[in-house]
Amino acid sequence: RRALTGTAVLLILAILWASPLLILITTAVRTPADFASSGPISLPRSLTFTNFRSAWAVGQFGTAFRNSGLVTLVKVPLGILLAALLSYALAKLRIHFRATLTFIMIMGLTVPIFIAAVPVFTMLREIGLIDNIWGLVPPYLAFGLPFEVLILTAFFRRIPHELIEAARIDGASELTIFFRIVLPLSLPVLITVAILDAVATWNELIMALILLTSPGHRTVPLSLLNFQGQFTTNFTALAAGILIALLPILIGYALLQRWIVSGLLAGAV
Repeated sequence: RRALTGTAVLLILAILWASPLLILITTAVRTPADFASSGPISLPRSLTFTNFRSAWAVGQFGTAFRNSGLVTLVKVPLGILLAALLSYALAKLRIHFRATLTFIMIMGLTVPIFIAAVPVFTMLREIGLIDNIWGLVPPYLAFGLPFEVLILTAFFRRIPHELIEAARIDGASELTIFFRIVLPLSLPVLITVAILDAVATWNELIMALILLTSPGHRTVPLSLLNFQGQFTTNFTALAAGILIALLPILIGYALLQRWIVSGLLAGAV
């Protein structure tokens, strides 16, 4: 009986958690007239897929996917490399003020992106990176490092120090130890951090909204703003556009879910 009650509670919670996605799907496959008359919390009277064709054209997703893909492919590997190097230094090297440096880095998690918007805009304007998709990479790196360092430092501390000392005795340099011992042992957590970082980069809106102005430079989150006019919003096309934007993330989570869970638990103990 207790197991049956627990299963029923988990089923209810699962339905509540999935309800926004279900409403999004039903809104995307109904006509605007059906949505206006019946509202979002109802089954569609008839199915239509014209909203997806309209959303792809209005949102200019071909250009948006290209821009977001380029930024993600550059930022994520570079961010993981920088975070891994810093985390290795904080976890395994004897450096002065290591605890202070770790505290300062983790404090970066508490800085809202809104506070840095004006100085970031000013600095990037001085070097000519406003309205340029590559101008997103520096602030994305800066705001992504604290979380990445938090996870990687916790994992690197669990690597046996005797293993690193043995490599040093054999004459291995710190870079050799890092690339040939530490990184291969850290593959699960590196993949997890890369996935989470890619999702955050793909979904980021505020900095892209501030730095990008031309339609040809818009990322996927910015393309969703095309569905909102001054007085009206095309909700059915917007729902279809959101599903199009979510598709790479949903596929990535479905394929790499076990890496995410194992990587997060790896540095938890």
